[in-house]
Amino acid sequence: MTITDRIEINAKVMMGKPIIRGTRIPVELILRKLSEGATEDDLLDAYPRLTRADIQAAIGYAADTVAHEETVLVGPSPARKRATR
Repeated sequence: MTITDRIEINAKVMMGKPIIRGTRIPVELILRKLSEGATEDDLLDAYPRLTRADIQAAIGYAADTVAHEETVLVGPSPARKRATR
C-alpha cells in the first residue's frame, strides 16, 4: 500500500486538509501528537480506527510535502541595506 492509498484530500471533508482515508483524522493531528511525545500506541488507543500503517503514511506524507516545498529566500532590499550602514 502506498501513502496515497491511506491519505485523502477532499474539499468536503475537514476543509480539504489531508486526512487518513475513511476517517476524519487529519494528518496534522497525528504529527502534532507525535511531536508532543505521544507514541504510536497512544494514538492507536485514542483513535481505534487508526493503524500503524496509517501513522507511517502520515509521517511519509509530511516528509514528501516538505521535500517538495519551494523555499524562497528574501534578503533586504538594496535601499534598506544602505540605510543600515
